[in-house]
Amino acid sequence: MRPLKIILLTSAFNGLTQRAWLELRQAGHSPSVVLFTNENSVCEQIENSGADLVICPFLKDRVPQALWSNPERPVVIIHPGIVGDRGASALDWAITQEMTRWGVTALQAVEEMDAGPVWASCEFNLPPGLRKSELYNGRVSDAAIICIREVLEKFVDGFTPVALDYRDAKVRGRLQPNMKQADRSFAWHDCARFIKRCIDAADGQPGVLASLAGGQFYVYDAHLDSRSGRPGEIIAVHDDAVLVATGDHSVWIGTLRRKPQPGEETFKQPARHLLIDQLADVPTLDWSIARQPFSAEAYQPIRYRESGKVGELTFEFYNGAMSTEQCQRLLEALRLAKSRDTQVLLIKGGRSSFSNGVHLNVIQAAQDPGAEAWANIQAIDDVCAELLSARQWVVSGVTGNAGAGGVMLALAADIVFARADIVLNPHYKSMGLYGSEYWTYSLPRAVGPAMAEQLTQACLPVSALQALQLGMVQEIGPRCPDEFALWLLQRANAVVHDPVYAAVRERKARVDHVLVGQCRERELAEMRDDLLHDRNQFAEKCRSFVYKRKVCGTPVRLVADWARSVEVVS
Repeated sequence: MRPLKIILLTSAFNGLTQRAWLELRQAGHSPSVVLFTNENSVCEQIENSGADLVICPFLKDRVPQALWSNPERPVVIIHPGIVGDRGASALDWAITQEMTRWGVTALQAVEEMDAGPVWASCEFNLPPGLRKSELYNGRVSDAAIICIREVLEKFVDGFTPVALDYRDAKVRGRLQPNMKQADRSFAWHDCARFIKRCIDAADGQPGVLASLAGGQFYVYDAHLDSRSGRPGEIIAVHDDAVLVATGDHSVWIGTLRRKPQPGEETFKQPARHLLIDQLADVPTLDWSIARQPFSAEAYQPIRYRESGKVGELTFEFYNGAMSTEQCQRLLEALRLAKSRDTQVLLIKGGRSSFSNGVHLNVIQAAQDPGAEAWANIQAIDDVCAELLSARQWVVSGVTGNAGAGGVMLALAADIVFARADIVLNPHYKSMGLYGSEYWTYSLPRAVGPAMAEQLTQACLPVSALQALQLGMVQEIGPRCPDEFALWLLQRANAVVHDPVYAAVRERKARVDHVLVGQCRERELAEMRDDLLHDRNQFAEKCRSFVYKRKVCGTPVRLVADWARSVEVVS
């Protein structure tokens, strides 16, 4: 296939867009990103770029007529729905209606949204119990990449997309209205599974508006529990989550966003943080690993088990963000795991993400954000220090996408195993930070000083395959989360005697702990200026991230040389 100049027109450089960008580059094409700012600017950028094709992997705005009406340069929308499905709430309806099969469709942009002729489609089974973000970052993302590959092949072959025909029995999708809060609503008297499904369908955005503890909140991050009480009453607290009684059992709610007053902006925070004044008489339940290493509780943000010679520590924090308190809980769990009679310590993330480092929302909500950020950085540093000093072999299982300190947390292990097709962002600079988590030790150890400098300065995503080639990752496992979990445990049990890792064994034996400590000191000296003196506008960048501010242009690092006429921002 001849190399193509491809514009990725997107509302944000999100996980799917990053994966598409990496996929296109790996296939020999030259992708360039245009972030949707305003119609005139977007049209001017793309018209002047000389692109062969425009692909929209994540676009919340309507494609301007000046773009979709050009027959020489198709604009292809990647829609997260089966053929015939239309509307902005495709995944929300699929989860709500308990569809057993769903898909992704690549269709040409026309005047009517999602009504254009079809370039490609890919269907998949939709198991129950998935939250929207897990579905989007997993099966939808996989299907979208398959569709993009097919679009490129067909474009080069001169394919004419097929008009959508609702008379065709194979076209099962239909126009769906944008889901409103009335469509998502539940009563706490409803059964717990129904409530969880409502919340799962609104995961990420917009959440489900509900009454709780005398206030109105958008709720997220639901987990089933068997306890019961008076429906709507908060009956327990564990870590950052509150347990709310339902009509039959109960659900843990991990994250809330207060309903804003007119003219006000609010953002997601851990549920306990927002409700702290209403929880004085609510019992706190503690099944931390330090108290109960092998708890049978259904809801465990941090959990531990042992298999053969491996101690497996799983941490699953919402959106991969790790607050000061979460890091402190993980630190306690690590110390318990290190005290056990095991040869391998396997740390792994949840099904949807691994880690994205410090918790920017908790930092923004603090009375003194700079001080909270400073505490958060030192707490996550402490976690990394425990990994670097473990007597056991430490294996990181990177279960999902990771960014900034989350990547460096994984690299603090002796061996890193990654799930196929994840995306890593091993940099801090775009957030106005020098970086910590011992990155000046762990990253050069993995890829060499020159490449470490390049990765942290370029601020670009890295695919699992690239990470393997660079030395950040030692092996890549299956894409399916369940298959990866089994594979990971098997590989962790085998590494101790695997001759492939003899060099790692020698490296572990001669760790220079003085150098490790010096790296931390130097990093914290730099971070002190970033966090406490705000030398690189971290405070404003944190606010923009938390409040989801729209970008004013496309960062220059995402613009290919051939598209340099595109309006960019530094």
